[in-house]
Amino acid sequence: MKVQLETITNQVNRSFSMMFNPRLSDLFFWHSHPEYELVYIKGANGTRHVGDHISTYQESDLVLIGSEIPHLNFDYGVQSEYQKVVVHLNKDFVENHFTHARELIAIKKLFEKSKKGIAFLGEKTAFIGKKLFDLENLNPFQQYLQLIIILQLLSEIKSVEILHKKPFLNKFSNKEQERLRQIHAFIDNNYHRKIELDEIAGICFMTKEAFCRYFKKMTKYTFIEFLNRYRISHSKRYLMAGESVSDACYQSGFQSLSYYNRIFKKVTNENPSKFRKRYII
Repeated sequence: MKVQLETITNQVNRSFSMMFNPRLSDLFFWHSHPEYELVYIKGANGTRHVGDHISTYQESDLVLIGSEIPHLNFDYGVQSEYQKVVVHLNKDFVENHFTHARELIAIKKLFEKSKKGIAFLGEKTAFIGKKLFDLENLNPFQQYLQLIIILQLLSEIKSVEILHKKPFLNKFSNKEQERLRQIHAFIDNNYHRKIELDEIAGICFMTKEAFCRYFKKMTKYTFIEFLNRYRISHSKRYLMAGESVSDACYQSGFQSLSYYNRIFKKVTNENPSKFRKRYII
């Protein structure tokens, strides 16, 4: 399986960034990034696929993943209502901030273990998960202090599953990951408009035919399948924000309302109107 390099957007130039309830359950997003990642998902049964490790989790999952370890989005394929929080910690921040302070040595050891991938087990995970969600309502300084407390609590949990016997090494070249990053960044910047195959192939200096073969090999989807799923993920955000079905359709890049309805039903097993009603009071 090939891997995409994810670009973590950190517009405020901070040591860590957070996402609350990102919804990518319909998108197979196998990716890696330099940032360390702490993820908590609640109310879901899903697949935990980190590096070479594949297992399932029930009801919730709390995992710390080291830098550059490829992984699948934890909500992939989840059909139930769920909550999810993701914290990305800058690699330099992790590897320099916790090195010299003796008071932080337990957290330093925690991040060393995270290079193998750590799944946290037991009752304390729900308590820590709540603290992660509470970060959303704090100011940056309070978030920093609370995050240190959360990391310390994680370092004290004895019931864990180490996902690899040795620190996981990403086998894919920087050149290959950079090409995939460029493709994904192009899709992310242009999904709202019509994208021609000639255009996307051109950024890779490939013919259309060569690009289609390459993309299918790397992602297991055709380019159109992947783009449609990506657009559906974004349209769901528009619907949840109160946009009409028609506006969600065209803002997410679909050219036809009937085609959008058909793809939405294919991807999610329900029509967009029904999906929208669940979130609009």
